[in-house]
Amino acid sequence: MPAKEPDVLREFKTDLHIHTCLSPCGDWEMSPRNIIQSCREASLDLIAICDHNTSENAGAVRREGERHGICVLPGLEICSKEEVHILAVFEELEHALAMQGWVYGGLEGQNQPEVFGYQIVANEDNEVLGENPRLLIGATRHGLGDIVRQTHALNGLSLSSHVDRPVNGIINQLGFIPPDLLLDGVEISYRIALPQARTALPEIGDRPCITSSDAHFLKDIGRAYTMLKMAAPTLAEIGLALRGEGGRRVVT
Repeated sequence: MPAKEPDVLREFKTDLHIHTCLSPCGDWEMSPRNIIQSCREASLDLIAICDHNTSENAGAVRREGERHGICVLPGLEICSKEEVHILAVFEELEHALAMQGWVYGGLEGQNQPEVFGYQIVANEDNEVLGENPRLLIGATRHGLGDIVRQTHALNGLSLSSHVDRPVNGIINQLGFIPPDLLLDGVEISYRIALPQARTALPEIGDRPCITSSDAHFLKDIGRAYTMLKMAAPTLAEIGLALRGEGGRRVVT
């Protein structure tokens, strides 16, 4: 049954792709507290924390966001065996952590901080809890189709990351977007304005399209975002907006 249009819809300034100090290519200043402060300065309403192949810092960012009225969804940016990056975004932290466990099962190797960077687990009080020893920057043994199916099995949304990028973008890696890959949408980077995305990248077709900051440094937060017209800042509402149901939509 199609979603009914509620009495009140509003626009939410949304960024569904922000890294923390847990991503080895991210800056150590990307702590939960610092991220939320930068999100407040950028007037963001809703964000998703998507570190490389992990969601260990998402809970701390969510708790800090709750202190300041910013909704934080937990997620991961997973590197498939095809070396394509794909976002898995969830409403519930337990589902993100279940996805993390599944990803870890296909992730090999140990991190070398002096080569790839430090992978810092931190809490909302900017305290370092430890380091993740896994090679989070690496590719998993999981294929794209399996990643999408597992994301959906855990009630998440699956978005192909930065499809315009020459590195780890699905179009560059595969040459096309498989028509049978049941993505909920695609993401373009800050390099292309959202209204021009379909013209610049005809491979997107009629798939829902958003833009995100992919922030690895505090200064990058706010450089790209998507306005979503929704009833509330929830994953279910994001899904409705991506599908254009019940008056919800991506505002371009």
